[in-house]
Formats: sequence, structure tokens, C-alpha cells
Amino acid sequence: LQKGMDVQLYVGTDEICSACPNNREGQCTDLTLVEKYDNAVLEACGLADGEQLAFDDFTEKVQNQLLVTGKRKEICGGCKWNGICENEKSRWEK
Repeated sequence: LQKGMDVQLYVGTDEICSACPNNREGQCTDLTLVEKYDNAVLEACGLADGEQLAFDDFTEKVQNQLLVTGKRKEICGGCKWNGICENEKSRWEK
């Protein structure tokens, strides 16, 4: 994921999941939960599964629709990795 590139959004196990310990040979061991989070994030940002858009547009939507509004915590605050997201500043904050 880099500035200036396009991204294609995907609900389920994807490139972002590659380092996750729940990713077993490309299959998520908790796929139902991941799909729930993915769909809620897409809905909050006004995006859709399979949509392709510029990385900069994607990060702007996530920053403004999810992080600034506090919806990230509402959507995935119960995730076991929440502490990482809660303690790290957004890379896309302006």
C-alpha cells in the first residue's frame, strides 16, 4: 500500500492479513469476525467490496469517516488488537 497507487477493497482475508497469526495459508481462522469488521468499515466510509480507488482517496475516507469520528473504536474496539490501533497515531492524520 503506497501513496499514488490504486487499491482494490476486499472483504475477507487479503494482503493486509498476510502477517496476521490467524492467517493460515491464506485462510482466516476467524473469517466471520473479519467480514463483520470489513463490512462495517466499508459502510461507514461509503465504500463497497470490490471497489477500486486511489490509495490517497481511501486513506482520506478512513481518516475522516472512521478515525476522526471515533467510529473505528465503535466498529472494532472489541478486537484483541485494539490496543495497537488505540495507542498508535494515524499515519494519515493531517
